[in-house]
Amino acid sequence: MLNLFGYTGVASLVAARAGAEVTHVDASKKAILWARENQEMAGLSDKPIRWICEDAMKFVQREERRGSFYDIILLDPPAYGRGPSGEVWQLFEHLPAMVDTCRAILSAKPLAVILTAYSIRASFFAIHELMRDRFTGLGGTVESGELILRERSADQSGGRALSTSMFSRWVAK
Repeated sequence: MLNLFGYTGVASLVAARAGAEVTHVDASKKAILWARENQEMAGLSDKPIRWICEDAMKFVQREERRGSFYDIILLDPPAYGRGPSGEVWQLFEHLPAMVDTCRAILSAKPLAVILTAYSIRASFFAIHELMRDRFTGLGGTVESGELILRERSADQSGGRALSTSMFSRWVAK
């Protein structure tokens, strides 16, 4: 499994605990150190996780040139960010090329590509269309929506739905 923009490593640790060989990529050295600490605290130091501090786009492009393949790819990109060498990431400008390259490095029997997007001013439909267009021809399904927290009122009658992010996932059949 490839976890791009992996931050503190929760998804990487869950996947490793479930038996996956994980490659975790983040541009922040601090985030990688934090993720490694989380691995130790979770008692998962024996699990196979490659920790890579690098610009995610450069990493997937190099993996494509190397002929590396992954069964599952997670992407959790920021709306805006910088790589370790000052590379600039802008979600709507760079995401299509990132998704294209991720498709190119999927294994012959891929399982899923999961994308989440935070702090953007757009409908989830934008990332749904991107994923649907890019994964046409592979079979499987694309599902998209919003991740929300539901507020509870004092009388437990429900409350407001607070959007936290958007998601889109392609899952093989």
